[in-house]
Amino acid sequence: MQKTRFPRFAALVLTAVVSLPAAAAAQDLADAIAEDYRTELKSLFEHFHRNPELSFLEHETAARLAAELGKSGVEVTEGIGRTGIVGLMENGDGPLVLVRADMDGLPVKEQSELPYASTARQVDLSGEEVPVMHACGHDMHITTMVGVARRLAAMRDQWAGTVMFVGQPAEERIMGAREMLEDGLYERFGVPDYALALHVSAGRPAGKIEVPPGLLASSSDSVDITVFGVGAHGASPHRGKDPIYIAAQLVVALQGIVSRELNPLEPGVVTVGAIHGGFKHNVIPDRVELQLTVRANSEETRELLLSAIERIAEGVGRAAGLPASLLPKVVRTRESTPVTVNDPELAARVRAAIGRGMGEDVFHSEPPSGMGAEDFAYFVRTEHKVPGTYFNVGGTDPADLEAEAAGGPPVPSHHSPFFRIEPEPSILAGVEAMTLAVLDLLQP
Repeated sequence: MQKTRFPRFAALVLTAVVSLPAAAAAQDLADAIAEDYRTELKSLFEHFHRNPELSFLEHETAARLAAELGKSGVEVTEGIGRTGIVGLMENGDGPLVLVRADMDGLPVKEQSELPYASTARQVDLSGEEVPVMHACGHDMHITTMVGVARRLAAMRDQWAGTVMFVGQPAEERIMGAREMLEDGLYERFGVPDYALALHVSAGRPAGKIEVPPGLLASSSDSVDITVFGVGAHGASPHRGKDPIYIAAQLVVALQGIVSRELNPLEPGVVTVGAIHGGFKHNVIPDRVELQLTVRANSEETRELLLSAIERIAEGVGRAAGLPASLLPKVVRTRESTPVTVNDPELAARVRAAIGRGMGEDVFHSEPPSGMGAEDFAYFVRTEHKVPGTYFNVGGTDPADLEAEAAGGPPVPSHHSPFFRIEPEPSILAGVEAMTLAVLDLLQP
């Protein structure tokens, strides 16, 4: 009897002895990050939140991020993919790990009532002055990147290899990652062995981590449709071809793609987000412009939706009696990204590393609430097939979530003018989780 119990007892003792240094190291890391937050990261986050910049206009943001990374010994190159930055932290031979953070804000007027709320305005790429807000948490992402760089610089004896810090522009327009790659990101700085990223999530408990093993984000395609017509007097519609009437039919017909052509068990979205046409009560115009967003969770469904849009647009035009020269014109814009899927093996490894350092109770999981998109997909879906993992960090005070569940005020969503996160638990968890993941991948 003793022979069967003794090995188990010995194993328990050995586990306890081995885990003591690991627990101490984990606490040291958490304490160091907390000190960084108190002395550096808190004020840096508030600076980024007060001073958001729009896609491909993140000049000051990129410069500040480059300067902060430089303080940790990162060699930074600016102007990659217009306003993107790339920083290399080298520490001997080993793998190359890409760590990405997006930088851009949104054309939203902030109404969060935070003491560090943005009042910024900026002239956008079309020449229009608009309010700007970090309404999606990118300020948290770049602040977290700085915190990770500070920890890795202080822990060089615990890893070997190179970390590529990527400050990416224009994620909100899902164009920045592709532009950085087209600007020679991998040719100039190396093809990473692994790619990592994170996103803060409103509606999830602050400080909790979610590492999906597969699908992370939907594809997204912005589609422009020009519906042509023949102008006429509003009192004589028979003398023209009314593009507003044709466009109205098209908007309704497009909804039949998801409801009648797509397998009901397969997610998909076709949303007409904007429609512009006409200029006077009694004038039939000669064109109407539609703007669509299209979402899917597989490349097969994505192509089905996009092809159906083109087919239906042409069919509605022909049904209205338009000649071939005036059939609706469908354009898939550069604002597009494939499905983002985590590499299962890497996701499991990253999750295990975070669990060992932060404890299993740090994890949280619940179904997604929509079909959000993410152009991190480009960094991993190149011809190089880089293994990538992207995880979420909760950003909402649990008390607010409990109040919402009890019928109280809803937690503001991303892109809302009321959007806000709890920066301290979010940043502390984000820095620790990402640092643990990088350390695991760069074991000497």
